[in-house]
Amino acid sequence: MFEHLDDIVMRNKELLNMMSEPAVANDSAKLQQVMKEQGEIAPIAETYLKYKEAQTTIDDSLEMLESESDEEMRQMIKEDLSQAKEDLVDLESKLKILLLPKDPNDDKNVIVEIRGGAGGDESALFAAEVYRMYQHYVESRGWSTELLEVEETGIGGMKKVNFMVKGKGAYSILKYESGVHRVQRVPETESGGRIHTSTITVAVMPEAEDVDIEINDKDIRIDVMRASGNGGQCVNTTDSAVRLTHYPTGIVIYSQTEKSQLQNKEKAFALLRTKLYDMELQRRQSEASAERLSQIGTGDRSEKIRTYNFPQGRVTDHRINLTLYKLDKIMNGDLQEILDALMTADQQKKLLKMEEEN
Repeated sequence: MFEHLDDIVMRNKELLNMMSEPAVANDSAKLQQVMKEQGEIAPIAETYLKYKEAQTTIDDSLEMLESESDEEMRQMIKEDLSQAKEDLVDLESKLKILLLPKDPNDDKNVIVEIRGGAGGDESALFAAEVYRMYQHYVESRGWSTELLEVEETGIGGMKKVNFMVKGKGAYSILKYESGVHRVQRVPETESGGRIHTSTITVAVMPEAEDVDIEINDKDIRIDVMRASGNGGQCVNTTDSAVRLTHYPTGIVIYSQTEKSQLQNKEKAFALLRTKLYDMELQRRQSEASAERLSQIGTGDRSEKIRTYNFPQGRVTDHRINLTLYKLDKIMNGDLQEILDALMTADQQKKLLKMEEEN
């Protein structure tokens, strides 16, 4: 597994030297390409150098123990040896994770779709709360969100909302949110005080670029109309809203979040490209059953992944049997502990699968 690490260290040095060369430094496109490659391999090179240092410390300490007779010095050498052995195990584990095959979509922005499920108005209200939860989380990361499409209920709920998250590595982190989210609580409209269970579905899709998916103009119908608010009231007096219909798949996109028809059209096409790209990814995933089994959960969006229990103030992620009693903080965007645990579990599963194959 570590055969080519010396080559990676050499390549890292080459790239660092290239950055200072005039031919590269004065060519912004070339410089960006070099910086991207160096940024990807630098963590591997740095970790491997520390790994080699720890191995050298172990070898030197063992050699010194054979010749050292002073008991105080021997004790110091043993302490250094013990620490180096701990470091070696930790660094080896980090290297294995760094060398895992990378998802080509991990660095992409994402489009998140939240849909109300079972539970009617209560489901739509929870969908709106989960949308705000993600907004708070995105803000805490220094990322940004852009609303693409929304269908509101008029009482503060959302039947459906699509939004883009822009940030480095957004997909690598948020992809674990796809699935069915269940809420258990007493609805505000419930006079008897009975606990109801409602569900919403979250789909996290990597943003598709023009090179990822090709859309034939003959497959598209574009309709323009006046944007409307809840209950059908007019919210502007120009034909700025855009509706796209994709004949082969039956996908319909309606965009009215911007005042400009051109901006709404761009958002609608961005969402359509992403949905078509995601359909292709889902098709490939269903064919690659072994890959699905290496993921956390089944990879199926109909899978129930998490329960938010308001009476008990707890959130449970069923894929890793993690329960946290800080529901208020989580609903306010404090998702990192859950996401870190999911990423760790996913890495461990992939490591186990790779070791079995080797």
